[in-house]
Amino acid sequence: MCGFIGIYGPDGVDVAGEIYEGLLAVQHRGQDAAGIITFTDSFHVKKGLGLVLEIFNEKNMSRLRGNLGVGHVRYPTVGRGSKDDAQPFHLTFPVGVAMAHNGNVTNFQELMERHFKSSGTRMNSTCDVEVILFAFASALNGRLRPGHNVTADDVFAAVKKVYQDVKGAYSVVAVLPDVGLVAFRDPYGIKPCVFGEKTTKVGRFFACASESVVLDVNGYERSFDLDAGEAVFVGHDRKVQRRKLSDKPHRPCIFELVYFARPDSFLDDISVYKTRRRFGEALARQWKDAGAPMPDAIVPIPDSSRDAALAMAMELGVPYREGLVKNRYIGRTFIMPSQSSRQSSIRRKMNPIPLEFEGKDILLVDDSIVRGNTARRIVDMAREAGAKKVYLASCSPPLIAPCPYGIDMATKREFVASGKTNDEVAAQLGVDYLVYLDRESMNAAARAGNPRVEKFCNACFTGDYPTGDITLERLTAIEGERLTSRDEVSCES
Repeated sequence: MCGFIGIYGPDGVDVAGEIYEGLLAVQHRGQDAAGIITFTDSFHVKKGLGLVLEIFNEKNMSRLRGNLGVGHVRYPTVGRGSKDDAQPFHLTFPVGVAMAHNGNVTNFQELMERHFKSSGTRMNSTCDVEVILFAFASALNGRLRPGHNVTADDVFAAVKKVYQDVKGAYSVVAVLPDVGLVAFRDPYGIKPCVFGEKTTKVGRFFACASESVVLDVNGYERSFDLDAGEAVFVGHDRKVQRRKLSDKPHRPCIFELVYFARPDSFLDDISVYKTRRRFGEALARQWKDAGAPMPDAIVPIPDSSRDAALAMAMELGVPYREGLVKNRYIGRTFIMPSQSSRQSSIRRKMNPIPLEFEGKDILLVDDSIVRGNTARRIVDMAREAGAKKVYLASCSPPLIAPCPYGIDMATKREFVASGKTNDEVAAQLGVDYLVYLDRESMNAAARAGNPRVEKFCNACFTGDYPTGDITLERLTAIEGERLTSRDEVSCES
């Protein structure tokens, strides 16, 4: 899972500053690397490992000139996670294109063999956006004629060819020098993609991003979310042209609403904040229906579960307490690249307030329970802080299946719930009572925000992959590649 933003501004305007602000707004989507590419008479590139604030400074921002640009923050699920894998990527031949994406190409190895190794062409990285870029640029080049400019039809035909070749989940934004801005969403719409516009005294701006908050911080109006299999093109005439290029059913990732997205974002016209409140209300009803013990207080495991925990407390009539203080200078442990870095940062990340735990039965609320590392350590902290009993509620069902679509859950062995009963998971986490939100209740809470979304991708909860091309062999290959990448990151660190 990554974050991106692409901007097409008026002639003579530099958009790098807005891209920078946008990347700060989606830093939560990737802590591994970041990059910006802009264009004037040539491409201007700055990429590096680390956080946005660590990579960009006044000197390198001053050379990122141009009214066309793309920015990206990376969370590695494919590749080694080295500086070479930092996005965006660009080509100057056969056509000029700079591109960034969020997601995961599931047939990455096959495309490498077909487009690169068999032809003698060499990749610059192990990042899967390179194969999308190559497929798009090759298809576009095949339609170009001497003396003719790139048209919307050319762009849409190239995107359609990408859909034919590239499998998996991906949202893509690209800029074409002297042409304009392009964005497209995978045929099932698994990854989010939001388009916005604004008009200022210097002219009209167009932007596409992973979350609506990126548009908000830069003063854009959210115009629409790209549909599944839809592409949008803004050319020299500044007209927004949209085209639906696939008839696959829309299956947006529900884990975006559970964990990844910021609460102040809208995805597919669904408020993340309101959805998480509905998760909490549904959890409260489930808690009561199960006859679960009433706690003395409800404490969220910050930050993604706060809205749900508050809603659950109000529904149950139980005090809500901020009993865990989060260190703002520690990143999100779930998206850290290696198991060792996740384990070592958990205690640095949070510290309990003993006054909220001493002598009390405490219900902890978390957005999800994946590997169980964070949950187990926080349960231990709650007991060390004096809690008599510790209960745990998860705003999502048990995770049981690997995600091949761009979330770092590569192997079933990592899931604490895999092959275990609820009581066995509770024992492993050290809690006195454990409740997972029912899957249908989770989906209903999300659909309430936009009934037009009939179903969400629930693959990590069910093992039912909507793209239909995820075989055991492919899962094994993705798992092996990701585990190798983690080992390399651990060795380097």
